Amino acid sequence: MLSYIFGNKKATEVAHLIWERIVRKGDTVIDATCGNGYDTLALLRMVADESGLGRVYGFDVQKVALENASSLLEVSVNPNEKELVKLFHRCHSEMAEVLPEDTSVRLIAFNLGYLPGGDKSVVTESQTTAEALTVAKEILMPGGLISLVVYVGHPGGREELETVEEFCWKLPVENWTCCKIQMLNRQLAPILVFLFKKC
Repeated sequence: MLSYIFGNKKATEVAHLIWERIVRKGDTVIDATCGNGYDTLALLRMVADESGLGRVYGFDVQKVALENASSLLEVSVNPNEKELVKLFHRCHSEMAEVLPEDTSVRLIAFNLGYLPGGDKSVVTESQTTAEALTVAKEILMPGGLISLVVYVGHPGGREELETVEEFCWKLPVENWTCCKIQMLNRQLAPILVFLFKKC
């Protein structure tokens, strides 16, 4: 966290450090917006072990994103580890539809915005993000975390942040702890939001 405050770490790196405090070997986790696959890979390394029980479910509406993520996994992990990742060409609001019944999900990660290096006109949208958060709230296990990195430097980004904040404000304090980390003098810097579901 200090490295982030001092400008030496990116928002996604801070998110990964938080995830490491929550995720355990053998867990099921979700990358709701897998993009080029860097978060997917980080999550896989957190859940993979000899048991082969860990699972990473990745979602993206862009086929090129899933291709990029798959290629990254191909060169970064062994075939047995890659088998633990299931990628879906679907909206993040549909994540519950592909999960096996009674799956306990420890962490759900969102990177909201556009695909780095891709078509910047294709972005996550407030409505489907609100739907995805509602789904995430229901499938997350007690002691689990919803993590969001919200990029606000594109059209619709601020509106999407407001949607995320409104969702958080409505969560009951007895069941949830929600926090936001924001750079105040860098208006376009990504904003970190964490929603912890109490045990």
